[in-house]
Amino acid sequence: MRSIFTLVAAFGLSACATVPTASIRGDGLAHLGQATRVGALIVTPRAIIEDSRCPINARCIWAGRAVIRADVARAGRRKSMRLTLGERVATHGTTLALTSVEPGKMAGAQPFPRQPILFGFEGGR
Repeated sequence: MRSIFTLVAAFGLSACATVPTASIRGDGLAHLGQATRVGALIVTPRAIIEDSRCPINARCIWAGRAVIRADVARAGRRKSMRLTLGERVATHGTTLALTSVEPGKMAGAQPFPRQPILFGFEGGR
């Protein structure tokens, strides 16, 4: 009787320890820490390295740039890489580009809370 109880208790505890799998978006858009499918790739933006984009309510001589660090995976192989807005890179046998960073930057004081940044990606061309 005791061995059955031990088996049931162990099974019950292992079921409780299961971690739910995070959902993967399928639209090529993702917030920091969120995964999205881009063709055969799974892309997860991890950090903003640089965001010197010109504010949308200002005039600038230089448009600036946005650079992020993202995890890029395909068929069980994962690679951490830097992606620059508008630049296409080769990875995992295909290409990947960071195509959008929204919302655009605004000059001056902003109301809080600010919307979370949404990154857009495009694959293979």
